Amino acid sequence: MEKLKPITVNAECVSKTMRRKIDRVGKADISGNTYTLWAFLIAQLGKNYTEQADKNVTGEQLLEAAAGIIREIQYMVGGTVVFLEAEDNEKLMQFYEEKNGFKRFNTKSTGCDTESSHTLVQLLKVI
Repeated sequence: MEKLKPITVNAECVSKTMRRKIDRVGKADISGNTYTLWAFLIAQLGKNYTEQADKNVTGEQLLEAAAGIIREIQYMVGGTVVFLEAEDNEKLMQFYEEKNGFKRFNTKSTGCDTESSHTLVQLLKVI
C-alpha cells in the first residue's frame, strides 16, 4: 500500500546529490539542518512463503511493482520521493540499500510499551 506522508530528513544523513534532489520538493530548515517533505510511504512490503509462493515473485519484483504504481501517481499529481520503514536486519538493509538504491535517513520507535516496541530504520529513494 502506498500513502503520502510528511517526513523530516536530516541533511547530514544523505549525500549532497540527494540533498539537491530533495531541495526541489522539500522545505529546508537551515537552523536544524533538516528537510521536511511529503513522500510516498511503501508500507507492508512482504512475501507469502507458503505453498511455493516465494518462487513466483521476487522481492525486487514486488518493490518494482510498488514503484511503478507510484510513478503513475507522481505523473498525475507530482512528487519524486518514496520512503519505507524496515527492521534493522542485515538482509533487509542489503536488499533495500545495496540492491535497490534506498538511503537511510532516520530511525523510528514503534509504540510506547518497552516490551513490544522496537526500532525501525527509515529509508528513502528519489524516483
